Amino acid sequence: MNKNYDHSLEMLLEHEGGFVNHPDDPGGITNLGVTKKVYEDWVEREVSEQEMRDLTKEDVALIYKRNYWDRCKCNSLDSGLDFAVFDWAVNSGSGRAAKALQKIVGADQDGAIGPTTLGLVSNCSAEDLIEKLYHERQAFYEGLSTFDTFGRGWSRRNKETLEAALDMMD
Repeated sequence: MNKNYDHSLEMLLEHEGGFVNHPDDPGGITNLGVTKKVYEDWVEREVSEQEMRDLTKEDVALIYKRNYWDRCKCNSLDSGLDFAVFDWAVNSGSGRAAKALQKIVGADQDGAIGPTTLGLVSNCSAEDLIEKLYHERQAFYEGLSTFDTFGRGWSRRNKETLEAALDMMD
């Protein structure tokens, strides 16, 4: 629920780390998990590499809240499930995380979590959903062409997210 956003953001930022510009990462210049394109869309102007290097937690917190936490309706999800969905949304896009949750609960996979999806989620065990999301996420990663380059890190992150999400359950 809403009480988990700040804690979830702290855990997420540990996963995201600092400034990177890996040549094989399609996201390009990234800091605190926010790509240059996402930040430029947010501030509605072009930004320099130095501006990206200088990003702070305060600069990115509202981006994460609005573009991922709110978009995935994490305030309406059980403790732990909220973090599992949020972390995957940030890592792979809110639509992908939403569609995975919808697939698991049997909703139409339109990528927009709404009343129907939330109703179906409420009929399920949060623990079961967290574990199923973990498996869906791992299968997604393993199907990517860049798994050989980034797979170990993604798999570690996915496992850490699973463990943290289960620990958060009420």
